[in-house]
Amino acid sequence: MSHALTTLALLGFGTLAAFGAQALGLPLPFLMGPLLLSGTVAMALPTRLPDGYQFPPWLRLMFIAVIGLMIGAQVTPALFAQIPRLMLSLAALTLFVVVAHAFNYTVFRRLGAYDRATAFYAATPGGLFESIAMGEEAGADLARLTLQQFLRVIVVVTALPLGLSLWLGEPVGSAGGMTLARDVVPWQALPGIAMAGLAGLAIGRLLRLPAKQLTGPMAVAALLSLTGAYPLDIPQWLVNVAQVVVGTALGMRFTGLSRALILRGAGLSIISVTGMLILAALCAEALYLTLGEPFDTMLISFAPGGVTEMALVALSLQANPALVTLHHIWRILITVLGLSLTRRWLRRFL
Repeated sequence: MSHALTTLALLGFGTLAAFGAQALGLPLPFLMGPLLLSGTVAMALPTRLPDGYQFPPWLRLMFIAVIGLMIGAQVTPALFAQIPRLMLSLAALTLFVVVAHAFNYTVFRRLGAYDRATAFYAATPGGLFESIAMGEEAGADLARLTLQQFLRVIVVVTALPLGLSLWLGEPVGSAGGMTLARDVVPWQALPGIAMAGLAGLAIGRLLRLPAKQLTGPMAVAALLSLTGAYPLDIPQWLVNVAQVVVGTALGMRFTGLSRALILRGAGLSIISVTGMLILAALCAEALYLTLGEPFDTMLISFAPGGVTEMALVALSLQANPALVTLHHIWRILITVLGLSLTRRWLRRFL
C-alpha cells in the first residue's frame, strides 16, 4: 500500500473511531478516538505500515493552524475586559503553573527516570501542542513526551467531567453535547478562515514564534477578534476534521512504545495529575474565600486539561465560559512565554 493510501486509510478509520468515541460519551472524542486508534496501530501493527512511512507533516501543520485559530478566536473584547477584576486569580494561576511544573518535573525525572529534556517538556501543566513542538526542537524523546502530555489531558478531561457528572447527576462537557465552535457557518467564510490560517503560519515563521504552527494562527485570530476587524467563526465540522487529523498524526508518534512503557506512563500521569488537581483545589478554595468566585468554577479554571473541554464543562455548569477560557488561555500563554524566555538557558541545562 502506498504512503498516500495509508494516510487515507488511517484518517478513514480514525474518523470512525471518533464517532465511536463520541457514541461512548468520551471527552474530546474527535481527538482521542483517532489518537487511540492510530496509536494502537503504531504500537501493535508497525510491520503492516509501508517501509519508512510517516504521517504527512504538511497535513498536520495545516490543521494545527485550525486549532490555533479556534483558540485565538475565544479572545474576545468581553473576555479581555474581565482581566482587571481577576488579577488576583491570574496571579495565583501563574504561581500554579510554576509550582505544578516543578512538581511534575520531579515526578518524571525522579520516579520516571526520563532524561532532562523529556521530563521538562512532559511536565508542563498546559500547552499540549506547544510543549510537544518545543520539546521536539530541544531533542526530547518525542514518543514519551507525546504520551505523557496526552495522558495528562486524557486523565484530567476524563476524571474531572466524570466526577462532576456523578456529583451533579448529569453529563457535563463535550459528553453533554456542548461545543465552542459554530455549527452554522456559511461556506463563504472558509476563504477568510484559510487566509487567516496562512497569515498566522507566515507570521509565526517570520517572527520565529515557539510552536509557530499553533501560536501564529492563534495570535492572528486573537488580534482579529479583539479589534473586531474580522471575527472568525470556525465551523464545528472543520474543528472535528482538524482534531481527527492531529489525533491521527500524534498517535503515529507512538511507534516503538511497549505496553510496559505505556502502563508506566499512565502511573506517572496519575501521580502528576492528582498532585495538580489537589493544588488546583487549594487555589480554588483560596479564591472562593477572597473573591467569592464559585469553587467549582475556579477548580475548572485551574484544572490542567484542554481549553475546549474545560470551557465546555463550564457551559454545562452554567458557569461563565469566558472566565474559564481566560484562565486557560492565560495558563497556555504563561507556559509558552516561560518556555520561550528560558529556551537558550534550557539548551545548556538540558
